[in-house]
Amino acid sequence: MATTNKINDRFLKAIYGKPYEGQSVISDGSGLSARISKNGAIGWIYRYRLGGRETNPKLLGLGSYPETSLKQAREKRDRCREWLDNGKDPGVEMNLLRASRQYPVTVKEALDYWLKHYAKENRKNYKRHQAQFERHIYPTLGRYPLADVSTSLWCSCFDKVRRGSGKRKAAPVAAGYIFQNCKQALIFCRKRGFALSHALDDLIISDVGKKQAKRDRVLSDEELTQLLELIQGDKVLPYYQRLILLLVIFGARTQEVRLSTWDEWDFHQQLWTVPKANSKNSEMIIRPIPDAIIPWLLELKFETQKTGFVLGGEKSPESVSQYCRILWKKLDHQESWSIHDLRRTIATKLNDLGVAPHVVDHLLGHTVAGVSGIYNRSQYLSEKSEALRIWVDYLGFGEDVSLGRYEGLV
Repeated sequence: MATTNKINDRFLKAIYGKPYEGQSVISDGSGLSARISKNGAIGWIYRYRLGGRETNPKLLGLGSYPETSLKQAREKRDRCREWLDNGKDPGVEMNLLRASRQYPVTVKEALDYWLKHYAKENRKNYKRHQAQFERHIYPTLGRYPLADVSTSLWCSCFDKVRRGSGKRKAAPVAAGYIFQNCKQALIFCRKRGFALSHALDDLIISDVGKKQAKRDRVLSDEELTQLLELIQGDKVLPYYQRLILLLVIFGARTQEVRLSTWDEWDFHQQLWTVPKANSKNSEMIIRPIPDAIIPWLLELKFETQKTGFVLGGEKSPESVSQYCRILWKKLDHQESWSIHDLRRTIATKLNDLGVAPHVVDHLLGHTVAGVSGIYNRSQYLSEKSEALRIWVDYLGFGEDVSLGRYEGLV
């Protein structure tokens, strides 16, 4: 059985800096060896494999004696073995560690790096991530070297969000959301060789906050009627009247309507094409335009065309969310609902009306799972057109979908 710690300090002191004619490499065990030159210079090397015996071994320098003592060399060896056990390359990890000590990357620099090189290209709401970092992370931890920020310091930061601080309300779901992004950012920085930190590796959402609960809220016919009646009057700003009407008619996501421009609307073909850039799943969504809403849309185009935006301007997702989250209170509804619950409501009611589930999914812009999503590229335009006709009729608009003329659900 292989033994470890075979070298001792007395031996090293005896040969260091003196002419040497013995073995050039002496093993201390567990991959650590001392490499000794003819003039008595001693260097520490660690030998390891990333795979099994069939893979080529790698050598990693761990420093020179006496600057790196025997004890320190063994500590480095043990750290390397721990990295290997966790599926990491000790050579990569050691280089990251050295770089982080020479040019320490701050927490802010690490999170900004992730925002710039990953989130901006892959997250539709990356600006929201940035705003949350600026509000909750940077003021507390932003200026500190990432490598110096311990797990407990990160947890203290998340705890302030979870429990609330000062005038800020407790937000356990937001704490979990911010933690997830921070953890992904640190992993991204580490993989790209930008900065090294394992402080969040062992934490999960429940350690610092809560997951977003799955919602099952569906508005009743009475509640849906009350919402559509509300947007007919002057109690709701014109921007939100238009937004809500289009959300209810098409079952679209808020950002699809909020960012919609008139060049997406083809009144000759009667198609609204949501570009990939505005779609959550980065897939183009094509929706037929019901006959009943075309006159109102043409009036709206005449009114807002100069702005380019269908709604007459662009508002931030935060502003829209803030305004819409209190609509249920304006209507004196007993149970809260979010603007996203409208999509679940529409999907549920369309299925109840006999529309095929796959048509509902295509209409709402859901990602189709499995082989069908890869090979079946049909847009089901005629089926979606019929589904929207049934839906508009069910809502009680008849042949005229507009603001100011609504009589309630049939």
